[in-house]
Amino acid sequence: MKTTIFILCLVCAVSAVAQNGAVLSGQPQPIRMCENPQHATQHDLATEQSLLAQPAYHYERGERPLWEFGPVSQPVPLGDVARAYRTQHTLAKKAEVSLEKQN
Repeated sequence: MKTTIFILCLVCAVSAVAQNGAVLSGQPQPIRMCENPQHATQHDLATEQSLLAQPAYHYERGERPLWEFGPVSQPVPLGDVARAYRTQHTLAKKAEVSLEKQN
């Protein structure tokens, strides 16, 4: 069994080296960066286009009172949530089934 595993590992290692052996060469390949003769220039922007279905839109400036945003919810402290979960866990119905080992 050990011999079979050793031969399998040896065959896998040789095949892995053989896959990369012909692709890799020892000659260095310098990086050739192509220069682009076209470059960014400054020019005028296009005319403004509306994305809305109706060309007219309306906006207001100012402050809205806080009561318009709805009731402010008070967050429940994490300790209270943990205590409620613990009491629910203690009051929960326990399993009544008991398994017996059969011979």
